[in-house]
This record gives sequence, C-alpha cells and structure tokens, in this order.
Amino acid sequence: MMNKEVEYNIDFDQAQNLIELAKKKQVTISSCESFTAGLFSATLASIPGASWVLKGGFVTYFTEMKTTLAHVDLDLIQQKGVVSKECAMAMASQTRKLTNSDYSVSFTGNAGPSSMEGKPAGLFYCAIATKEQTKFFEYQVDLERNHLRGYAVNQMIQELIHDLEHAK
Repeated sequence: MMNKEVEYNIDFDQAQNLIELAKKKQVTISSCESFTAGLFSATLASIPGASWVLKGGFVTYFTEMKTTLAHVDLDLIQQKGVVSKECAMAMASQTRKLTNSDYSVSFTGNAGPSSMEGKPAGLFYCAIATKEQTKFFEYQVDLERNHLRGYAVNQMIQELIHDLEHAK
C-alpha cells in the first residue's frame, strides 16, 4: 500500500475561532458528512476544547447510510439525488434532531473525478440547521478532490462563525 500524504488546506486558525466562539455562546455542533468523509468533525476535534461543543456526527458516504444513520427520506434521494440542496438540508436537519445539537452542518456532493447523477465534479451542497431554520449553500469549484474537501470544510466553518456572531 502506498503511503501518500494528503493535503487539504484546512484553516485551523478559523477552526479554533469557531470552537472558542461556540464555547462562549454555549452551543453545540454536529455534522453529517458525505464527500468530506468526517473531515469537518476531525478538524474541529483537532482543536483543544472541542469536547465542549462538538457532539459528534455521521459519515454517510454511501447513500444507504444517509437513510439509515441520518434518517434522510429515500423518496427524497430518489427524486432529487444525493448531490442536491434538498438532500443537504435533510441531512443537516435530521442530524440536528438526532444529536440534539444547536447547530448541525452537512456536506454532500461530487468530489470527482467524473460526473455523478449527471452532475459535474466539484458540485457540492452544504446546509446548516438550527431549531429555527435550515439553510443551504451551493458551490461549483474546480479543485483536486482533497483540496475540494478542505475548501468545503473551511466554507462551513466560516458560515458557522458568521451565524454565531450574529445569533441573538
């Protein structure tokens, strides 16, 4: 087996800012990750103090895991696909409920190298769910797959920081 070093370009300073802000606001975070395969949770867990805010999450790389672990409706997946805003929103909202967390973030998309569900490589959707709302984010980015995964994690860390800074 080849030992190949992987680079994701994670912004650990921002991850630390998120952990500190979530601790200050006394909120918890969970995740449901498909194409990022746990990178978001692993990034937060690498920061001292993460155990105060990171409740946990699900890695739902296979479609079956989205329905089994995160309770995403199979009809939704069959109609909209796993690479869709609807799937991202269901992943985030269901995971927030299942983990009883204040915020849940989801990641679903196509890291490539070829199209999936007729959707191009580099297309991904994320969502952030709270008790009040679930909002989605759509991205089309031309990056190598592991840089794309890191990019997605960085984007959601930034969005969570923004939400926490503007929360009442």
